[in-house]
Amino acid sequence: MKKGLFTLALLLSVGLMSTAQQVEFEEFDLDNGLHVILHQDNTAPVVSTSVMYNVGGKDGDRERTGFAHFFEHLLFEGSENIDRGEFMKIIPANGGTFNANTSQDRTYYFEVFPSNKLELALWLESERMLHPVIDQVGVDTQNEVVKEEKRQRSGSPYGGLFEALGSNLFKVHPYKDPNIGYMEHLDAATLEEFNAFFDTYYGPNNAVLVIAGDIDMAKTKKLVTAYFSEVKPRPEVVRNFLKEEPITETIKAQAFDENIQIPAILATYRTPGFASRDAYVLDMISTYLSGGKSSVLYKKIVDEQKQALQLQAVNIPQMDYNIFTIFAIPSGETSLDTILEEIDEEIVIMQNELIAERDYQKLINQFENQFVNANASIVGIAESLATNYLLKGDVNLINKEIDIYRSITREEIQAVAKKYLSKNQRVEIEYLPKKDDQ
Repeated sequence: MKKGLFTLALLLSVGLMSTAQQVEFEEFDLDNGLHVILHQDNTAPVVSTSVMYNVGGKDGDRERTGFAHFFEHLLFEGSENIDRGEFMKIIPANGGTFNANTSQDRTYYFEVFPSNKLELALWLESERMLHPVIDQVGVDTQNEVVKEEKRQRSGSPYGGLFEALGSNLFKVHPYKDPNIGYMEHLDAATLEEFNAFFDTYYGPNNAVLVIAGDIDMAKTKKLVTAYFSEVKPRPEVVRNFLKEEPITETIKAQAFDENIQIPAILATYRTPGFASRDAYVLDMISTYLSGGKSSVLYKKIVDEQKQALQLQAVNIPQMDYNIFTIFAIPSGETSLDTILEEIDEEIVIMQNELIAERDYQKLINQFENQFVNANASIVGIAESLATNYLLKGDVNLINKEIDIYRSITREEIQAVAKKYLSKNQRVEIEYLPKKDDQ
């Protein structure tokens, strides 16, 4: 979701620094279970208010997929005290901006205001949590919005890549279903089902509130208590997702896209979730393979051999399982099999030899730069605090996550490449132009 007018662009990058500095924060809980994290930075008169709910595409009935993404839109409809459509007018009218997004694991809302509008931001988020209006008019309206979003995604070249990854890499875990859901599920859903979903997942004890920026700590704590204490806690959410069996031999699959003329190849692996140490190592491996024009695969296959128009290795972060995938679009007459052979050649080298010390130091520098940039704005800090608390279980990762990357050795990179990136552990997806008879 991308909405709102941005009137504070010059102030959002407050705190940019050439070297990382400690991010200070305070935490407390309300009696209803809402966890609150405060970060004070009085450099500029800007405040970010955000709520992350522990609900995503993986949650809910598998015959009613896409509910979390649907609620990302639906909870902008209004509340008992905010008329329909007014939510998205109030914020820009008061000099602010807002946005929301949903992943398979969580839903995130945030507003950025001049700091003298903090109380307004807290009221808006408490209204969303306390008593939103969930009625048939709102459901019908947002159903059309989601359908249009779905059409835009499926109508863009290579727009079905993520759906192809999920459906082929997962068989029993709900990551197999697209985050946006299936339209027939949303069409068939009743108003009672939508209300039940809200009652299950949108309680204060299943969320974290983060306020970052130009605030007074004592005053902010009082305001949070005043606006959110009334919200009733919900029963604890219990999840028992089925586990995937390991992949022990290469799985070959095909997916089709009517919007492309050039095929693509994906070599994709199911790897540990983002909180695991091995996931951090795989982050480094993906960057080593394709992070920039001097990276191993890009330099070899795209730049020197001219065998691919585009190539990228990425470790897609998810809570239960990450998706490590290498994606390439061939150039000219180069076959998909040839691309795979070239990719595998470099992976085998990684598995049998230590990467060069110079490449290793380059990786460390890249991750240090990413770490600094992530904490260079109050918006980035707020989302990092929320994610680290709700999904990774350690708020202070905002300060020490870079130490994890620094502690990873060349030997560990080699070992993790051996452990997860062999041919017999992957799904090979040929992503092909769709013909009329398919």
